[in-house]
Amino acid sequence: MAKTLYVGNLAWRTTEQELTDFFANYTQVLSARIITDRETGRSRGFGFVEVPDEDMERVIAEANGQQIDGRPINVKEAQPRPQTVGRGPRERRY
Repeated sequence: MAKTLYVGNLAWRTTEQELTDFFANYTQVLSARIITDRETGRSRGFGFVEVPDEDMERVIAEANGQQIDGRPINVKEAQPRPQTVGRGPRERRY
């Protein structure tokens, strides 16, 4: 089983490979992705790392506050995205 970690406060220049390499010091990295802006393609300053379930709490405790690209990162368990109701593509917001 795998758990997903939220990693915040990333520098815009941080790459997915750097994220993978950083977390590989703590555990096996199953996947890593940095979230980018749809229009510009620029990093939004956060990402997600998938790690084995049994390592999640230890990795959070050890990696939270460490630095990547000179910035202290925030690491916590990712939360499911909230569901939006009644916001279809044709509905307008007034």
